[in-house]
Amino acid sequence: VAGLLFAATTRVNVSPSLVLELLQRIARVIKDYLGVLNEDSLRKNFVLVYELLDEVIDFGFVQTTSTEVLKSYVFNEPLVVDAARLPPLGPAAIFMQGSKRMPGTAVTKSVVANEPGGRKREEIFVDVIEKISVTFSSSGYILTSEIDGTIQMKSFLTGNPEIRVALNEDLIIGRGGASIYDYSSSLGAGSVVLDDCNFHESVRLDSFDIDRTLTLIPPDGEFPVMNYRITQEFKPPFRINALIEEAGPLRAEVIMKVRAEFSSSISANTILVQMPLPAYTARVSFELEPGAVGNTTDFKEANKRLEWGLKKARISSFIVGGSEHTLRAKLTFSQELHGNIMKEAGPVSMTFTIPMYNSSRLQVKYLQIVKKSKTDNPYRWVRYVTQANSYVARL
Repeated sequence: VAGLLFAATTRVNVSPSLVLELLQRIARVIKDYLGVLNEDSLRKNFVLVYELLDEVIDFGFVQTTSTEVLKSYVFNEPLVVDAARLPPLGPAAIFMQGSKRMPGTAVTKSVVANEPGGRKREEIFVDVIEKISVTFSSSGYILTSEIDGTIQMKSFLTGNPEIRVALNEDLIIGRGGASIYDYSSSLGAGSVVLDDCNFHESVRLDSFDIDRTLTLIPPDGEFPVMNYRITQEFKPPFRINALIEEAGPLRAEVIMKVRAEFSSSISANTILVQMPLPAYTARVSFELEPGAVGNTTDFKEANKRLEWGLKKARISSFIVGGSEHTLRAKLTFSQELHGNIMKEAGPVSMTFTIPMYNSSRLQVKYLQIVKKSKTDNPYRWVRYVTQANSYVARL
């Protein structure tokens, strides 16, 4: 988790799912207490982390993994790591929108530490995070597509007020047997159709069927309000086209094109395109399009992999919606080709992060805090981010 290894040992045969879930929850509790989960914060707060583990697991038995319950037993104050010292491409960077930084304090803020002066800033964060999986055929058609989404919440509100989260009114759970390609069905144009979803135990669904509103009293710490899955066809944020051709007995050429299919007001970052090359590839020379800025190219000789990165070094190096980028790579082989080169190379895979964008069109329409005085107006942040889970194009 976040570049750190969490491990558990056991003397008896236990359910692997139980242990994995426990480790995930322990990591989440530590992040809630420390604000940011990295090596530096763990070193500074070793005593606090040890105390947390002592309360979570007692004589080998799990007691509680709730941040809210643990606050009654653990009183040590965390030593918060200075956010300015965090690496620029860390988790806080996923909510960058152009040159304007979205409020990212939920990423690095502890739920138990007070602000300077002993006061807590009243705010609540709701993040809609979607991980998308798409497989393209060699001709560019979509073969498979899926969205794994979660609505994450992190509350810094005192007094545990009731929260109401309103989603799209045309949200539909289950397709009712309709084909994912049947756009003329009674589901309605533009409606958001979820294959399935589940909710956190604190969520009340009294009015969900009527007006798609979730009511809950948020516990302390970060938690998933709702998890959902979509397999209905959606518009992918990127189109990838890749071609590899023989250019002689010991040579071949790769042409890759990446086109952004979203609005030009949105920028993607931390983009990396990878492609496995034939095992007998000896050298690779790259040719970028004229005027390309911030691109990096590399040939990983150890595992025979081509890498093309569009880093977040400068704004001009982002892939902006509607833009297309091309890479040509000339391969030199150490031996003559035997058989079809198409079977020796690929497929092309891509990783990326797109802040303030989601493919499903699922929206948080409003975030209402019940029974708060008119003079007390907490900050409300609703943020969206889309990441690649498995984004693959076949040759």
